[in-house]
Amino acid sequence: MAKGSVRKKGKKWYYRFYVEDASGNLVQKEFTGTESKSETEKLLRQAMEDYEEKKFIAKADNITLGELLDIWAEEELKVGTLSNGTVGNYLQAIGRLKQHPISDRRLKTITSGHLQQFMDLLTFGGTEAEFVSKGYTKDYIRSFSAVLQQSFRFAVFPKQLIAFNPMQYVVMKKKAENVDLFAEDTAENGSVKTLTYELYQKLLAQLGKRSKDAILPVQIAYFTGLRLGEVAGLTWQDINLEEQYLTVRRSVRYNNSRHKTEIGPTKRKKVRVVDFCDTLADILKTAKKAQHKNRFQYGELYQRNYYKEVREKNRIHYEYYCLDGTQEVPADYTEIFFVCLRSDGCLELPATVETACRTARKILPELKDFHFHTLRHTYTSNLLSNGAAPKDVQELLGHSDVSTTMNVYAHATREAKRTSARLLDKVVGE
Repeated sequence: MAKGSVRKKGKKWYYRFYVEDASGNLVQKEFTGTESKSETEKLLRQAMEDYEEKKFIAKADNITLGELLDIWAEEELKVGTLSNGTVGNYLQAIGRLKQHPISDRRLKTITSGHLQQFMDLLTFGGTEAEFVSKGYTKDYIRSFSAVLQQSFRFAVFPKQLIAFNPMQYVVMKKKAENVDLFAEDTAENGSVKTLTYELYQKLLAQLGKRSKDAILPVQIAYFTGLRLGEVAGLTWQDINLEEQYLTVRRSVRYNNSRHKTEIGPTKRKKVRVVDFCDTLADILKTAKKAQHKNRFQYGELYQRNYYKEVREKNRIHYEYYCLDGTQEVPADYTEIFFVCLRSDGCLELPATVETACRTARKILPELKDFHFHTLRHTYTSNLLSNGAAPKDVQELLGHSDVSTTMNVYAHATREAKRTSARLLDKVVGE
């Protein structure tokens, strides 16, 4: 136990005790107490207990990787500047990491080999102890890599628990892509799926049988290319029906670590304006009239949507709630007027839309491999194949640069590529 004492200077009492510096030497630290000796002695005891507890945790011989991840999450991740969505993804990765035996290893015993073996398991799949990996996508694995890179860097400095970061020697490997050199199918391998207009109409018809509230989100995505969370986050204030454009400001997502539906910024926190066609304008006008009718029919039982600001450390969350007219609205709730509603007025949540699309896919064989994001691919394909400028499409989609748009959706312009190739016939004909 650290040694400490109190002393009076002027009207105030001060407390001091010895702590170890980075070199292991004892140095005395003094802190301001109160005008009461007993209260200052209480502060001293609490400070020494806190110091001893942290000192114990900080011993690299005692700390495990799992404990390091928890400390890093509390002291750096949650108070940093990353978006709430990224923080949520990293916390999920930490939870998954702690299911693997490597999290129980003492920090000083973990080598680059251990970490490489773990990353390879995520990439190629397999089983270790009770941890099962099916082989994950590159983006999913990047979350684990980022968590391990940053937590080990944190352990090196400022914590000084280890001398170097073993993650610096770990390589992100790729799965080998086998190409069938003798396949008769000439279609482009790995192409992103899109929907024909006929399939889109079949999808709407199927949703109309069992999941009518999911129709409007699907229609908005088909004609604007918005992500599912962005569609859910649209309010009527974001939509200008006269000039036919909408402003994408926010996104709705479920936070698995907090078990709350939250309203947050869009990807890369960018606000963008998306123009839309006459067809969608008519759809939105019809939806607005239907919502007014539902509100009248449900009366007091009609649900109203709200958000609540929650401050946690230096981070702000906006939690989503819905209440009907018979319930008292808390003072810290702010009403928000979403576009995509259920018939009872409650927000049509992204998870509900995903479930509806998954069900439709099981019923209609033609929708094999369809998911909500397919609508975003379809929107892009339709624009590019009909002559839209790639730069315009990039801005409508909210991509960081035009190369992302073209790399992801190059498959969508098959007919445009044919037309471009045949331009050489004109050269020959001249």
